[in-house]
Amino acid sequence: MKKRTKIIILTLMIVLLGVTGYLNIVLNNSVKQTSTEVTATSYFTSYRNDRASTRDQEILYYDAIIESPSSSSAAIDAAEQAKLALISTIEKERAVEGLIRAQGFEDCVISISDSKVNVIVKALSLTENEVAKICAVVTEQLKTQIRNIVIFSVE
Repeated sequence: MKKRTKIIILTLMIVLLGVTGYLNIVLNNSVKQTSTEVTATSYFTSYRNDRASTRDQEILYYDAIIESPSSSSAAIDAAEQAKLALISTIEKERAVEGLIRAQGFEDCVISISDSKVNVIVKALSLTENEVAKICAVVTEQLKTQIRNIVIFSVE
């Protein structure tokens, strides 16, 4: 190749490298601005999906015990009671999550266990008034004491 052709090709490659770098910077800045919102949204979506998947597996397990001809009547009764308790917990969590969102929070998920109620709210931080609103909803709906409520905020 001629020297002139080599210089033209090299110049074009340098220009393309500069354009690539510029586009990389512009696109990364636009992604950074929305990444926090996407992370919080994906957290709540992921939490709900994981919780639903786990619960579906538990219900299938209880159904297998209930429908198995080799299960004792005591095992069937225990599986039916556990399944009803799980369904009750699911209904309570959905109701309380809806009521908390109705208080003005963008999103939230809760987890009810035997001794604790964990509330995760989409917020940068929570004021005392917001915590009081959440506690009021949880204590009223679940008939639990404030000391059993744990509240987290997720940005």
